[in-house]
Amino acid sequence: MTHDLVAALRPLLLAEASAEAHASGTEPADLEQAVWLRLLERLDTDGPPPDPPGWLRRAVRSEARRSRRTTRQERPYEHEPAADTDRHDPEHLALMAARRRALREAVRRLPGRCPRLVEALLSPRDPTYREIAGELGISQGSLGPERSRCLGCLRRLLTPEVAAREARG
Repeated sequence: MTHDLVAALRPLLLAEASAEAHASGTEPADLEQAVWLRLLERLDTDGPPPDPPGWLRRAVRSEARRSRRTTRQERPYEHEPAADTDRHDPEHLALMAARRRALREAVRRLPGRCPRLVEALLSPRDPTYREIAGELGISQGSLGPERSRCLGCLRRLLTPEVAAREARG
Protein backbone atom coordinates (compact mmCIF):
# COMPACT_ATOMS: atom_id res chain seq x y z
CA MET A 1 0.00 0.00 0.00
CA THR A 2 2.72 2.47 1.01
CA HIS A 3 4.81 1.61 -2.04
CA ASP A 4 1.80 2.19 -4.34
CA LEU A 5 1.09 5.53 -2.65
CA VAL A 6 4.71 6.65 -3.01
CA ALA A 7 4.83 5.56 -6.65
CA ALA A 8 1.58 7.40 -7.41
CA LEU A 9 2.63 10.61 -5.62
CA ARG A 10 6.25 10.80 -6.79
CA PRO A 11 5.66 12.63 -10.12
CA LEU A 12 3.32 15.12 -8.45
CA LEU A 13 5.80 15.73 -5.63
CA LEU A 14 8.66 16.28 -8.10
CA ALA A 15 6.59 18.86 -9.99
CA GLU A 16 5.26 20.63 -6.89
CA ALA A 17 8.67 20.75 -5.17
CA SER A 18 10.32 22.11 -8.32
CA ALA A 19 7.65 24.79 -8.62
CA GLU A 20 7.84 25.90 -4.97
CA ALA A 21 11.56 25.51 -4.30
CA HIS A 22 12.90 28.57 -6.07
CA ALA A 23 10.43 30.94 -4.44
CA SER A 24 11.28 29.56 -1.01
CA GLY A 25 15.04 29.75 -1.54
CA THR A 26 15.59 26.04 -1.07
CA GLU A 27 16.53 23.05 -3.19
CA PRO A 28 13.71 20.95 -4.69
CA ALA A 29 15.30 17.80 -3.26
CA ASP A 30 15.19 19.29 0.25
CA LEU A 31 11.47 20.00 -0.11
CA GLU A 32 10.87 16.52 -1.50
CA GLN A 33 12.63 14.84 1.38
CA ALA A 34 10.81 16.95 3.97
CA VAL A 35 7.44 16.04 2.45
CA TRP A 36 8.30 12.34 2.27
CA LEU A 37 9.19 12.48 5.96
CA ARG A 38 5.89 14.20 6.75
CA LEU A 39 4.04 11.50 4.80
CA LEU A 40 5.83 8.73 6.70
CA GLU A 41 5.02 10.42 10.01
CA ARG A 42 1.39 10.72 8.96
CA LEU A 43 1.22 7.08 7.86
CA ASP A 44 2.56 6.02 11.28
CA THR A 45 0.04 8.08 13.23
CA ASP A 46 -3.11 8.67 11.15
CA GLY A 47 -2.78 6.39 8.15
CA PRO A 48 -2.91 7.56 4.54
CA PRO A 49 -4.54 10.92 3.83
CA PRO A 50 -8.07 10.76 2.39
CA ASP A 51 -7.03 12.96 -0.57
CA PRO A 52 -3.32 12.13 -1.17
CA PRO A 53 -2.73 14.63 -4.04
CA GLY A 54 -4.41 17.46 -2.14
CA TRP A 55 -2.51 16.58 1.02
CA LEU A 56 0.74 16.49 -0.92
CA ARG A 57 0.19 19.95 -2.45
CA ARG A 58 -0.60 21.42 0.99
CA ALA A 59 2.43 19.70 2.53
CA VAL A 60 4.79 21.07 -0.15
CA ARG A 61 3.46 24.59 0.33
CA SER A 62 3.71 24.26 4.11
CA GLU A 63 7.33 23.10 3.90
CA ALA A 64 8.12 25.93 1.46
CA ARG A 65 6.63 28.48 3.89
CA ARG A 66 8.65 26.97 6.74
CA SER A 67 11.79 27.27 4.63
CA ARG A 68 11.03 30.92 3.77
CA ARG A 69 10.47 31.74 7.46
CA THR A 70 13.78 30.12 8.36
CA THR A 71 15.57 32.03 5.61
CA ARG A 72 14.04 35.34 6.72
CA GLN A 73 15.17 34.77 10.31
CA GLU A 74 18.76 34.09 9.35
CA ARG A 75 20.91 37.20 9.46
CA PRO A 76 24.44 37.65 8.19
CA TYR A 77 27.11 38.41 10.71
CA GLU A 78 27.45 42.19 10.35
CA HIS A 79 30.70 42.84 12.13
CA GLU A 80 33.03 41.89 9.30
CA PRO A 81 35.26 44.70 8.07
CA ALA A 82 34.15 46.01 4.68
CA ALA A 83 37.45 47.20 3.28
CA ASP A 84 40.41 45.09 2.20
CA THR A 85 42.69 47.55 3.97
CA ASP A 86 41.96 45.89 7.33
CA ARG A 87 42.99 42.40 6.17
CA HIS A 88 46.57 42.74 7.43
CA ASP A 89 45.70 44.59 10.60
CA PRO A 90 46.90 42.51 13.61
CA GLU A 91 43.63 43.07 15.45
CA HIS A 92 41.61 41.87 12.45
CA LEU A 93 43.84 38.81 12.04
CA ALA A 94 43.49 37.93 15.75
CA LEU A 95 39.70 38.32 15.61
CA MET A 96 39.43 36.18 12.49
CA ALA A 97 41.59 33.47 14.08
CA ALA A 98 39.40 33.52 17.21
CA ARG A 99 36.25 33.23 15.08
CA ARG A 100 37.68 30.31 13.12
CA ARG A 101 38.69 28.61 16.38
CA ALA A 102 35.19 29.10 17.88
CA LEU A 103 33.60 27.75 14.71
CA ARG A 104 35.87 24.66 14.63
CA GLU A 105 35.18 23.99 18.34
CA ALA A 106 31.43 24.24 17.76
CA VAL A 107 31.70 21.93 14.72
CA ARG A 108 33.46 19.30 16.87
CA ARG A 109 30.54 19.40 19.36
CA LEU A 110 27.94 18.60 16.68
CA PRO A 111 26.10 15.25 16.91
CA GLY A 112 26.41 12.22 14.60
CA ARG A 113 28.15 12.66 11.29
CA CYS A 114 27.62 16.42 11.30
CA PRO A 115 31.24 17.22 12.27
CA ARG A 116 32.56 15.35 9.22
CA LEU A 117 29.97 16.91 6.92
CA VAL A 118 30.58 20.50 8.07
CA GLU A 119 34.35 20.00 7.97
CA ALA A 120 33.98 18.82 4.36
CA LEU A 121 31.86 21.89 3.55
CA LEU A 122 34.49 24.16 5.14
CA SER A 123 37.37 22.41 3.39
CA PRO A 124 39.73 24.74 1.49
CA ARG A 125 39.84 22.26 -1.41
CA ASP A 126 36.09 22.99 -2.00
CA PRO A 127 34.82 19.46 -2.76
CA THR A 128 31.65 18.92 -4.80
CA TYR A 129 28.51 17.44 -3.27
CA ARG A 130 29.26 14.19 -5.11
CA GLU A 131 32.73 14.03 -3.52
CA ILE A 132 31.37 14.83 -0.05
CA ALA A 133 28.59 12.23 -0.37
CA GLY A 134 31.12 9.60 -1.46
CA GLU A 135 33.47 10.52 1.37
CA LEU A 136 30.68 10.25 3.97
CA GLY A 137 29.05 7.19 2.42
CA ILE A 138 25.61 8.78 1.98
CA SER A 139 23.51 9.48 -1.09
CA GLN A 140 23.96 12.83 -2.79
CA GLY A 141 20.21 13.49 -2.46
CA SER A 142 20.42 13.16 1.33
CA LEU A 143 23.29 15.62 1.55
CA GLY A 144 21.14 18.78 1.33
CA PRO A 145 18.71 17.84 4.11
CA GLU A 146 21.58 16.51 6.24
CA ARG A 147 23.47 19.77 5.67
CA SER A 148 20.39 21.75 6.70
CA ARG A 149 20.03 19.77 9.92
CA CYS A 150 23.73 20.08 10.72
CA LEU A 151 23.79 23.82 10.05
CA GLY A 152 20.67 24.21 12.22
CA CYS A 153 22.47 22.43 15.07
CA LEU A 154 25.55 24.57 14.50
CA ARG A 155 23.44 27.73 14.51
CA ARG A 156 21.89 26.71 17.86
CA LEU A 157 25.35 26.02 19.30
CA LEU A 158 26.76 29.36 18.14
CA THR A 159 23.74 31.56 18.94
CA PRO A 160 24.56 31.97 22.65
CA GLU A 161 28.18 32.81 21.84
CA VAL A 162 27.30 35.35 19.15
CA ALA A 163 24.38 36.82 21.11
CA ALA A 164 26.56 37.32 24.17
CA ARG A 165 28.96 39.54 22.19
CA GLU A 166 26.32 41.88 20.79
CA ALA A 167 25.31 45.04 22.62
CA ARG A 168 21.79 44.91 24.04
CA GLY A 169 19.23 47.65 24.13
